[in-house]
Amino acid sequence: MRYYYGQLSRPLQGVYDALLGGFRALAPGIRIPMLDEKQLADVYLRLKLDEPLLFYVTGYRCRWMTGAAHMELLPEYLFDKAKIRTHQQAVSARLARLTKPLEGKTEAEKELAVHDFILENVRYDKLKKPYSHEILGPMTQGVGVCEGIAKTVKALCDQLGLWCIFALSEADPARGIKYRHTWNVVRVGGQYYHLDATFDNSLQRGEKRYDYYNLDDGRLFRDHTPLVLPVPACTDGKGFYYRSVSFTKPEELEKRLAQALRKKQPLFVFHWRGGLNRDTLQQLLALAGRLAAERGKRASCSVNFPQAVIRELDTHTFGFKHGLILSGKRIVRLGQDAVKFFLSESLQFRTERETALQLGEQVGRLG
Repeated sequence: MRYYYGQLSRPLQGVYDALLGGFRALAPGIRIPMLDEKQLADVYLRLKLDEPLLFYVTGYRCRWMTGAAHMELLPEYLFDKAKIRTHQQAVSARLARLTKPLEGKTEAEKELAVHDFILENVRYDKLKKPYSHEILGPMTQGVGVCEGIAKTVKALCDQLGLWCIFALSEADPARGIKYRHTWNVVRVGGQYYHLDATFDNSLQRGEKRYDYYNLDDGRLFRDHTPLVLPVPACTDGKGFYYRSVSFTKPEELEKRLAQALRKKQPLFVFHWRGGLNRDTLQQLLALAGRLAAERGKRASCSVNFPQAVIRELDTHTFGFKHGLILSGKRIVRLGQDAVKFFLSESLQFRTERETALQLGEQVGRLG
């Protein structure tokens, strides 16, 4: 799916095609029309966003003669030719193995399988090795940063014939967001949705999370910065994963929490449709604590503030005493000060900066 190619002018599409052909041939140099630095960087960025299988291209240098009509681009490759071919074969074989069982499945089933593959098989690479920015990290090493994860999602969707593109957001140093972030936009059932497998991967604690699965623009940009390049508008709010457990009334939530406790569910994740503030959160967490205490259990609640998703975990089986643990994390960008909410003498809720993972990684060498 060459989405960003379609946004270029005809002459720049010609440069894009020349680069793509040269990279695939592992050419040491590629002759292209003379471009200024900004134009060339834009074409290269779009090419890398469209083509996740160019994992071995890490950058470029240029040389030209003054007054010449053409220039030579000198690619920088991650490995030598033999190793690149070996990795290409390994990646192609793995893509085929992973997607073959999904033949004949619906678009929704394919998307879910791709998302869950990331959550089940990839861990965030805090060391940010070079291959973690490409599909090699998630596909062959089981590690990746947001760039490598988003490229892997796109590569799998491309293999499955599922419409998918790479989304790239700006950094915002003034807000403490030092790096660009990447995720995907998919088209399922004729509707466009945001899919951020990196954020969901960072949220899971023994169970899969879907806080950033099929979000519309309004939800996604509560905690994502503006885009570097435009993507289709995502206007459908009906694809939100937690829609069936989205509440606006405490009494509705009480019934579902009580049901979960009766069935001895180890955890319950729900969405508060009205958004969260201090008073609302106090009410919801007090409710969860009371219901748990009535059954002689203790509940631990974590909170994703921007998406208003709350996870309640029954910790009784871990040997804790009765009561309520409130130890949520505010999933926002780095650079915000820790905030403490003292809800009552016995209840304390603390929101903290995410320090274990940097949710928004520099898109390495793109441009």
